[in-house]
Amino acid sequence: MAAFIYDTVRTPRGKGKRGGALNQVTPIHLATTCLQAIRDRNDLSTANIEDVILGCSNPLGEQGGDIGRIAALNAGFDQIVAGVQLDRFCGSGLDAIHMASAYIMAGQIDLCVAGGVESMSRVPMGSGGSAGLMDPQVVWRISSVPQGISADLIATRFGYDRSSLDAFALRSQQKAYTAQCDNLWAKSLVAVKDINGRTLLDKDEYLRPETTMQDLGNLQPAFEEIGCRYGYEQVVLARYPEVEKINYCHHAGNSSGIVDGAAAVLIGSEAAGVQAGLIPRAKVRAWANVGVEPVMMLHGPWPAAQKAMSKAGLTVSDIDLFEVNEAFSSVVLHFLNCSGVNPDCVNVDGGAIALGHPLGATGAMLVSTLIDALEREDKQFGLVTMCAGAGMGVALIIERL
Repeated sequence: MAAFIYDTVRTPRGKGKRGGALNQVTPIHLATTCLQAIRDRNDLSTANIEDVILGCSNPLGEQGGDIGRIAALNAGFDQIVAGVQLDRFCGSGLDAIHMASAYIMAGQIDLCVAGGVESMSRVPMGSGGSAGLMDPQVVWRISSVPQGISADLIATRFGYDRSSLDAFALRSQQKAYTAQCDNLWAKSLVAVKDINGRTLLDKDEYLRPETTMQDLGNLQPAFEEIGCRYGYEQVVLARYPEVEKINYCHHAGNSSGIVDGAAAVLIGSEAAGVQAGLIPRAKVRAWANVGVEPVMMLHGPWPAAQKAMSKAGLTVSDIDLFEVNEAFSSVVLHFLNCSGVNPDCVNVDGGAIALGHPLGATGAMLVSTLIDALEREDKQFGLVTMCAGAGMGVALIIERL
């Protein structure tokens, strides 16, 4: 049995700090906005939706307690709709789509909503804690380091200098700003409104289109102090003795932005689509989750993509468009280096460096962006891939219909 994607929606990304347009909006409201949009746009009887699966990278406080079920109830879905919350760090929103697809392909669910939510301004990154960062014995045993250190390690090991990282970041800003000006995301973007119906945000807020190479060059490395002062560089060098010293070259301008947002994807069987009068936009072909060496950590996108392509019986040359999450510039440059993919086919509308990375929601947002781009450019196959904390990679292949 096949799994089909019938619709995708996402909120704009709001700056993830005090004063950001979505700072006063709770994560449950962000998720509810997407669920209601999926229902209303497709004239759905929610009694036909069997589950709501939402990824969240910091599932605690006001975005904890099974936000999938609570959001379904808050959105006015039929009470028989179940809900679940999923955490695979940054890959959570994409893995929610994997889980929904698996249920459908196994014949156990007919119609499902999958996606993710993250309010980084209200529930800051790292709020949930982790034995991998807080338990000294675990930290020592697995050689755990912050992700920024890993990004700089990738740049050091594979020779990506500050100029190449900044040039990639600048191009992301340019592409995203062009896409926003040309209204390329209109099909999937839903405005966030307050309880009185007043629009709070209707376009991505984090973009910095005025950015120049000189601006980026003036920014100080973000991870050098913690690498040197707290001993993380020594942890890295013990694992990679061939590296004499880490070249600290990532900063706020070539790393993903901290933002708030949510996304939802309507997935179902062919029969469920026919019954509901839905026209499929894409078919799920394959997906993969992999683990990689946890100190370098962020090099999982390529092995995950390879595994997914193998499952789908496809090669790199078969994939028309790629979305590689821009956690850091070095992550995408490493993917390009390993895969040999034409850079013009990767992140055609920019990425998280320009738009922001709302952790648990990003994977579902990238699926939305990819389907829009495949339709706009009349392409067939698309692949989304992401790095995730503790050394993981997540990938999904879809076929536009």
